[in-house]
Amino acid sequence: MTIVLFLAPFSLLLALGGLGAFWWTIRSGQYDDPRGDAERILEDHLAEGPNDEA
Repeated sequence: MTIVLFLAPFSLLLALGGLGAFWWTIRSGQYDDPRGDAERILEDHLAEGPNDEA
């Protein structure tokens, strides 16, 4: 039963860390243009030729 005394605060700290990381991604603007990203993946990027940087 004493393990609960260690795991409960640890899980709360972990959850707060995840929430803080999510809040940081929102504040840094990582979700500003999701529609543009979805349309860019559909563009024909092979029309320019193969990538020779291998």
